[in-house]
Parts: sequence; structure tokens; C-alpha cells
Amino acid sequence: MNRRDFLSSLAAAAAAKRIMGSAGMAAPAGKNYSVPPQIKMFNIDLNWSGDKFAPPGQWANTVPADHVQWCADLGANVIHSYSVSCNGYAWYKGGFVPPQPGLTHDFFPEVMRLAHKKNMLVTGYFCVGANLKWGLEHPDLSYGTPSTIHIPLTDPYLDYLTRSIADALEKTGMDICAIDWIWNPGAHGTVYNPDGQPREKEWLKAEKQLFTELTGLRFPATGLPGPDDTLAYERLAIDRCWERIRETRDRTDRNCILCIWMNHADDPTVAGSKIFKEVDWFINENPDPKLLEFARGRTGKETRLIQNLCGWANHDAKTYLRDTKHRAFDLCGFAEPGANGLPAPIAEYMSKPVDAFKGEGRLAANNYNIAALARFYRGLPMDTVIPLKP
Repeated sequence: MNRRDFLSSLAAAAAAKRIMGSAGMAAPAGKNYSVPPQIKMFNIDLNWSGDKFAPPGQWANTVPADHVQWCADLGANVIHSYSVSCNGYAWYKGGFVPPQPGLTHDFFPEVMRLAHKKNMLVTGYFCVGANLKWGLEHPDLSYGTPSTIHIPLTDPYLDYLTRSIADALEKTGMDICAIDWIWNPGAHGTVYNPDGQPREKEWLKAEKQLFTELTGLRFPATGLPGPDDTLAYERLAIDRCWERIRETRDRTDRNCILCIWMNHADDPTVAGSKIFKEVDWFINENPDPKLLEFARGRTGKETRLIQNLCGWANHDAKTYLRDTKHRAFDLCGFAEPGANGLPAPIAEYMSKPVDAFKGEGRLAANNYNIAALARFYRGLPMDTVIPLKP
């Protein structure tokens, strides 16, 4: 069954448009998706290995069937998967972007095929601000290749990015196109940058030219632009990038849901941005629920708002879900994989109380939050314990 038949069959089974769980509004007009009444998404984060981007090919042996089954066991109804990782290589074969070196399976299309059999939707991921492959191949258009935001939003890069997105939309027919890190290099220090802030002392020639093109101002002959001029430029650069992405989606597959992850909805560079009004799904990656409400006051009437509950050391899914109003919200989580490309088996998370997984640091927090999400996603009381079979 192809994607459109699959989605049409879900829509027929629903017999009507589903109601949006978090915002209490109908599904976006013109879409033939049967979006779940409550989104329960999860992302096994193949972008990362520790606190650095996973080297090309590190997770190339990940088995699609195991990946999908883990998410199904969790109780997820949307799998956040990958079209192109932050390392710059794709998770499908035969496309514009070369696949992960040694990719064993045609991973992303196979994840979609298996997920659709389980009535799950699938996102294809693209990172705007970081792409190791691009940075290494275009040193004049990148501030090095750290595991952080290093790419200015120049014309050549936007051409490459949007061609990558169009290719994946055409070749895979993804359900949801997920955009992440739509920031400028440096991002006012609000984004995780362990490698230091780029362009603190000097801007790339290409970005100086873009500054003049977008603002109409001459780049200072000595020193750097002032904070007000820099902020004006960065707002223009982000909105221009967003326009290119949205136009690419509209031109290539209007029925694909457009989703964005944002860790700081209150960052000054997106103040007043058209992203909020035009995106279909908006994910507050930050543990602070106030940023979800901040976004709610700025998004369009049809935008679906999703709160992330796993992935940062200070996420606390169990406490968040104690509040009855939060239980109706659309939710997601992410966690980096273990050595076999997966977190621990869901049966292990269910075999002990949620609090037994508490510990120090991000990885312990991920286990604690996965244990809480597994119970909530499966409709079980938070104190449920299911002993492992001998």
C-alpha cells in the first residue's frame, strides 16, 4: 500500500477530521492525513554519539524493523526518523545526498513501510544550521565543522538544503518533514555550543556579502556590525531560509506536514517570525513549558503544538504528566541510541518503577523519562510495573 492509500484508508476509518488534542482544533485544512487525536512521538536520535555528531556510518547497521518495533512497544504513534543527519549523509539510497557510508538497509523508506503497517506516521529530519559534509566540502561557507551551528544561510547553502529536501520528498513520500536548528551561527548563545561561538572576531566573506544583501547596509570595514544591525540581519536570514523551505514543500508535496523543532521560541532572532504562523507542527524542545505557551500565543490557528519530554538532563516527564491539563497535550521525546542502535528494551523500562531509573546526567534522565512515557503512551498508570519474564 502506498502512502496516499494508507493515509486515505486512515481518513476513511476516522470518518471525519480528527480533533487536535493540544489545541482543540481540526486538522490542517487541505491535508489528507489522519493525524492522531494526540500525538505521541519519539525519536531514537541517530544524529549523536555522546556529545558529538555521530561520524558518517556509525549507525549504518541499524535495523529498520527493530527501530519501528521499539517505537511501537513504547506506544508511539509517530516515529521521528531521518532523511539526512547532521553529519550530512542520508538515510535512504539513490538520492541527491549520498547515503550513510555502509548503510545496510534502505533505512528511511523501510522504516516508513513498516511503520505504516502499524498505523504510525513518520517524519524525515533535516538540520539547517549544521551539516558536517557541507562544512568540510565548503570551508569558505562554514565556520569549521563543530557539532554545533556553523553554517551561514547563504544562497549556495539554501540551494543545497532545499534540493536535499525536495529530493527526499520526491523519493520517499515522507509523511512529515521535520526541520531543526534553523538558527544563524552563534545563535545569541541560546543554543548548545560546546565548541565555542563562531564569528566572534571575524565573519566569512560570504556572510558579509549576505549581510549587505539582506540589510542594505555596508559591512563595517573594521570590526563587526553592531548588535541591532546584527539582529536585524539574522531575523531576515532566518525568515528567508524558512520561505525557501516552505516553498520547497509547497512545490514538491503540499500534503507533507511541515514540522519544526525549536529549543528557544523566545530567541530574539525569531521574534515576529512567520515560522510560527506558517508551520504545521511546532515542537517546544525545551523542558520549560512556558516556552510552549509562548509559542502558542504566536502560532497560527491550525498549528499543532507539541511538548518534548525527553532528551535534556532537566526534562521530567513524570512530574509534567502529573498535571492533568498536560495529559491532553501533543507530546514527543528523543534519546540517543545504545550500542545496538536502540535504547534499552521497553520491557526493561516497564520492569521497575519509574523512579528506579533516576540518576545524574542526561543519559539517566533519558531512561527515567522513557520509563514515564512508556506508561503514558500505552495508557497505563504511572505506577505500573510488569516484571520481566524469566
